[in-house]
Amino acid sequence: MGKLWHVRTIGPSLPSMYLDKRLLDDKDYLVNILNPKGSECMNWLNGKPKSSVVYLSFGSMTQPNPEQMKEITCALTDGGFSFLLVVKSCEEDKQLFAKLVLKKGLVVPWCPQLQVLAHESIGCFVTHCGLNSVLEAIGLGVPMVAMPQWSDQTTNAKYVEDVWGVGVRARPDANGLVSSRVLGSCIREVMEGEKGLQIKKNVMKWRDMAKEAIGEGGSSDNNIDEFVAELKLMF
Repeated sequence: MGKLWHVRTIGPSLPSMYLDKRLLDDKDYLVNILNPKGSECMNWLNGKPKSSVVYLSFGSMTQPNPEQMKEITCALTDGGFSFLLVVKSCEEDKQLFAKLVLKKGLVVPWCPQLQVLAHESIGCFVTHCGLNSVLEAIGLGVPMVAMPQWSDQTTNAKYVEDVWGVGVRARPDANGLVSSRVLGSCIREVMEGEKGLQIKKNVMKWRDMAKEAIGEGGSSDNNIDEFVAELKLMF
């Protein structure tokens, strides 16, 4: 595109208080599809050790099918992980997740994702790899386990694992199902394994680059200023 047009890059477009902190009132996107259970999630996270919690969320558009959710449930319970799981509420889910709450987890229908990812207790993000979620995780320095569902998410997962080196992909079997064994192994690799140490270094590097880009004098900051200056000349 740059060969055809004068294309400028900006971003990542996270609220300022989660990156450069130049705009003190810029703390949210100001739009929530559902009502986040902010206090419940944050109070629960406050009681957990640093980098000890697995956060799982699959976005607002799609939800893993019941068979996949059972595999996720087994991975969490068998692995003994502390976790925060976001899943849409329904009667079918209540029985499936009852034993989870009794173990080491919290299950909610929605949560304030930026606040959760910024919390020091979060050690890993199991994500569908929607672009917003990926950029938020990178901007806040959180390693990922990628479970793409559709659309651009597979490409994003490829970047997470092979290009940026900020996570691993939990690959499905021939039936399109990520088994509890595979998911549990990926989580443990990111949280505790040798590869996880390098992943954490990589994601912190990209986090620092994101802050630099949108900070004063950074590439994103300069590109926005140049774009606005050109608009002024046009009008």
